[in-house]
Amino acid sequence: MSGNSKGTPECSQRPAVIGLTYDLREDYLKDGYSLEETAEFDKPDTIEAIEGVILKNGFRTDRIGHIKSLTGRLAAGDRWDLVFNIAEGLYGFGREAQVPALLDAYRIPYTFSDALGQALTLHKGMTKHVVRDLGIPTPDFAVISDPDEVNHVCLPYPLFAKPVAEGTGKGVTSLSWIDNPTDLKEVCLGLLKAFGQPVLVETYLPGREFTVGIVGTGPNAKVLGAMEVILNSDAELHAYSYENKENYEQKVQYALADDLEARTAQKIALAAWRGLGLKDGGRIDLRSDASGFPNFIEVNSLAGLNPVRSDLPILCRLAGVSYDRLITDILNSALERAGLRLPDEKS
Repeated sequence: MSGNSKGTPECSQRPAVIGLTYDLREDYLKDGYSLEETAEFDKPDTIEAIEGVILKNGFRTDRIGHIKSLTGRLAAGDRWDLVFNIAEGLYGFGREAQVPALLDAYRIPYTFSDALGQALTLHKGMTKHVVRDLGIPTPDFAVISDPDEVNHVCLPYPLFAKPVAEGTGKGVTSLSWIDNPTDLKEVCLGLLKAFGQPVLVETYLPGREFTVGIVGTGPNAKVLGAMEVILNSDAELHAYSYENKENYEQKVQYALADDLEARTAQKIALAAWRGLGLKDGGRIDLRSDASGFPNFIEVNSLAGLNPVRSDLPILCRLAGVSYDRLITDILNSALERAGLRLPDEKS
């Protein structure tokens, strides 16, 4: 099926066409958006790397681009056997759910979680409500939607504050660590103004920080490994912040961890992944409390996939999992969910 063909896929007769949806950072920078505003968007080398693996697997590819391009292509009658979706979106709590919802309307399968999963997990507060209800440990928290609500926060200091629906460390700085009411109010008011969204305030956990990589869906989901994030002496304190992530080569060390604490983090991450109904692949971030017990912090159900710079591929390299294997496993998980055959399978 070419990118503009119609009809029912016949994957056993010709290579399936995999469309690619994504947001290129350079497109938004040209439109005047800042580096921080576009931090979650991709560079061309990410698209090239993903496409290269898809082609190696015997598929054809069709670069679609962002949601407006997808909308135009769908309206023109274009269809694909499956879409490899990494589009982050730009506006609203449902921005990561927009492409999945649109593809659902046309009954076109895609990689990664559905609209429900993407909308839920983008909002860190709502995610924590669900995770807590699942019995998974997570720090106590409050969501500040209005300046007056800061005065009603009843959590023990120190606290940690960040925008409720951003990724890549956006809005997280050394000021996010807070040990008094005056700073709490100042930081929350600043974040409310800067990001135009609620602020998540939670009990700060002083222990080790892990990110756990996962591939697969439901009972087939499995842990790729746990990577400990260790801040260097010249890094911003207390957090894997935007500044630390942007300059990770100088400010951060990554280490594969497999001790009892790290294995506990893996079990908690997998339980959260399955409990939230997430699909195909992603990352879950955890921090340990003062006693060394890992707690769920947040989930990235649309994890960065740059082969060099993104945390999930970095974790995979440390764990001995190649980039080709990672992308192939994600793709195969989505194909299996869609009931599609692989190119080398016989009818």
